Amino acid sequence: MPELPEVEVVRTGLTKHVAGRTVTRVEVLDPRPLRRQDGGAQAFIDQLTGRTLTAAVRRGKFLWLPLDDGRALSAHLGMSGQLLVRGTTSVTTPGADPESNRATAFLADPDTLPGGRPVDLSATEQPRYVRDISTSARHLRVRLHLSGDAGGAVLDLVDQRMLGGLHVVDLTPTDDGAPGGMGDPRPLLLTDATHIARDLLDPALDLTGPTGVVVRVRASRRAIKTQLLDQGLVSGIGNIYADEGLWEAGVHGLRPGTGLGPRVVARILESTAEVMRRALEVGGTSFDTLYVDVEGAAGFFARELGAYGRQGLGCHRCGATMAREALGGRSHTYCPRCQPRPRRRR
Repeated sequence: MPELPEVEVVRTGLTKHVAGRTVTRVEVLDPRPLRRQDGGAQAFIDQLTGRTLTAAVRRGKFLWLPLDDGRALSAHLGMSGQLLVRGTTSVTTPGADPESNRATAFLADPDTLPGGRPVDLSATEQPRYVRDISTSARHLRVRLHLSGDAGGAVLDLVDQRMLGGLHVVDLTPTDDGAPGGMGDPRPLLLTDATHIARDLLDPALDLTGPTGVVVRVRASRRAIKTQLLDQGLVSGIGNIYADEGLWEAGVHGLRPGTGLGPRVVARILESTAEVMRRALEVGGTSFDTLYVDVEGAAGFFARELGAYGRQGLGCHRCGATMAREALGGRSHTYCPRCQPRPRRRR
């Protein structure tokens, strides 16, 4: 499932391409992605037609487009959902400034990443720039026709596995009075996302306060990786970035929160946040054509992974063979030398 960096890349693209546009017509080719919509497909059409998309907002992995009537279009990408924009002026053009065109920057020097960091091709496939997303209606589920461009712009929901979805929902004030998410300064949040905590890139996240994330982590005997994946504690982290953050911090995922000092917990959280910031520089992590931005472009962070997917390969830090084991029903890839397993209690 796409994690914070991948969803943030989509949010940024939606802000550039669809914010300020009005929905002129709605086509529902398959009603299944609207299963959470009160009133079904017709209610979805009625509540969107004529409404203006005022922004694109994200909290953790949750994404929504506020409407000019005070409600919002909630979009969940699931395992394979894509929001693809067609018919708008592209912001990624040939010959553009490499700093604003990640594909041009990467392909111009395929051996390095931004900042001169070397590319690792040992664990993943050769990178590719995905531009040939099929226009076939096979996996096209919902299409929003938008105002603005000659010939008509559209926002498509394409979803192969049908695990994502769209629905129109109310917004509710945030408990702390801070902005609900990245992309909108208003203290408003989806009513069905009030259980989702703030994420590590959110300036309003309380890390070190008396009830902050560090204190809450240390009060729990749960494994640190399990806690990183808890969207009610801190949102946006999935299996990829949990493994990466723990490897960067040199901590095994089985370590219980009660066995970690405050500085160690803070280091883990900052390491995870820094990994996600680096991933954003290159468009997130794309292992196949499913994880792309709104223009169909893949991210290249798979080239820089230090842990995830590298089992059986040498650790970039010490050279030891990377290992993988199951942890809470999820895989955990780690270095047995840099991240020693905690001793079993007698």
